[in-house]
Amino acid sequence: METTKTILFVTGAFVTHHCWDEWKTYFEQKGYNTIAPAWPFKDGTAAELRARQPNDTDLAALTLTELIDHYAKVAASLPEKPYIIGHSLGGMMTQVLNNRGYARAAVAIHPVPTLGVFPYEFSFLKAGWKSLGLFTSLKKTYLMSFKDWQYAFVNGMPLDQQRKAWDELTAPESKTVARGGLTSAAKVDYNKPHAPMLITAGLEDTIIPAHLNRRNFKRYKQNGSVLEYKEFPGRNHFVLGQPGWEGDAEYVADWIAKY
Repeated sequence: METTKTILFVTGAFVTHHCWDEWKTYFEQKGYNTIAPAWPFKDGTAAELRARQPNDTDLAALTLTELIDHYAKVAASLPEKPYIIGHSLGGMMTQVLNNRGYARAAVAIHPVPTLGVFPYEFSFLKAGWKSLGLFTSLKKTYLMSFKDWQYAFVNGMPLDQQRKAWDELTAPESKTVARGGLTSAAKVDYNKPHAPMLITAGLEDTIIPAHLNRRNFKRYKQNGSVLEYKEFPGRNHFVLGQPGWEGDAEYVADWIAKY
């Protein structure tokens, strides 16, 4: 059978699906068909979505289970299994989708860990705890402040680049989706054979430290399935748009080309 040439990009939390725009162009120039579906209730620009903050009740009610099923439905609708590439929470969802057999091969970029990998790293807790919305209404969405964005996503970048990235991409988030990462919705069977999977990490990432990604990688059993791990120096969590992102994309492109 001819290798599928479709890539399904899975978007993480706090941002819009436009975070993949440059990656879509990059891979399309290499001959792939690419799709980067918006989350339910997040199909708009960052500014449009922020204008609904915090009273977007539809987005606020979205669950992680519903979100994963949304991407599973997209993957199942394609004529062949796609390559699935996800970032952050999208990287965790990519692992779940791969575990369920939806991918030809999968790449989890700086992924939120799957259930069973406890994220005890201080920087993860500092950067992400507000999204859980503890002691706040689940009927209201959460919007990451620019200050928190600087720490969690774009640390080490010039101020003007940090601000531009926030303005163009940062969007309100569902607290119920964030909380779903602590439930069985984020569970995978670490012993189950799976399609080839690559997990990448950035040594300057604060919200998803490389050490956390390494432990996620080691949680999988060596059962003959292709499983690889790659760390990139100098990469923060804004890896999809951080200057030099093309190097990460090239590594991913070379890797998926093998499958």
